[in-house]
Amino acid sequence: MIHTQKITAEDIAIKRIEKFPDRPTLIFLHDSLGCIELWRDFPEKLAQAVQCNLLIYDRQGYGRSVGFSYSERTNDYLEWEADILNDLMQEWDLEKAILFGHSDGGSIALLMAAKYPEKIQAVIVEGAHIFVEDITLQGIKQAAELYEKGDLRERLMKYHGSKTDAMYEAWTKTWFSKEFRSWNIEHFLPSINCPLLFIQGEKDEYGTLQQVDKTLEQVSGTAQKFIVPKAGHTPHKEKPEEVIKKCRLFLKAILE
Repeated sequence: MIHTQKITAEDIAIKRIEKFPDRPTLIFLHDSLGCIELWRDFPEKLAQAVQCNLLIYDRQGYGRSVGFSYSERTNDYLEWEADILNDLMQEWDLEKAILFGHSDGGSIALLMAAKYPEKIQAVIVEGAHIFVEDITLQGIKQAAELYEKGDLRERLMKYHGSKTDAMYEAWTKTWFSKEFRSWNIEHFLPSINCPLLFIQGEKDEYGTLQQVDKTLEQVSGTAQKFIVPKAGHTPHKEKPEEVIKKCRLFLKAILE
């Protein structure tokens, strides 16, 4: 991957709420088509429920942040986003944080916890991927049809503006490529030693429970799963109260 610029805090749009002195900060990592606004009010509700400070940001190429610093993604693009987050935490003056990552953001959260364990107090992932599955590619194919023939492009443009097509093409081109079939981050998992909660919808259209079970089998720290009944790829939108309740119970032992 050839990078044309270094990503700094000046390039990144953030939403930050600090209401609880001496309490940790929850950092939210969005999915492959997401941004700050598409989280809706879930981050604020969770932060209030666990009495933590809050930071949400748009990754490069998304929302109100700078465009992509590369012309083509390679298999290590999620690792590089973890490296960027490490740098951003220094610029944001955050020594330690709790991560909540959804989908691609969940994979980045796992990589961040593996590569920079001293900076991560706990990790919550939702619908994260550690390898490529056929169901994932089928889900992306269905989303691509909505983008090209339906109204998905128009809806996304409200949040990503002129970056929308580049964002969509980066996502679909990468995951559909022959090279990306071999993408796998399982070798990072043993380096994760902080508490981990893996949330997955029972009917997730982008991944099977193998993603959950293989992760829990290989991490070094304490880990638990929460399979949300009758939910798909976005339990935090489909079953927000249940997700917040589980997260609150998970974090209670860590924060108290």
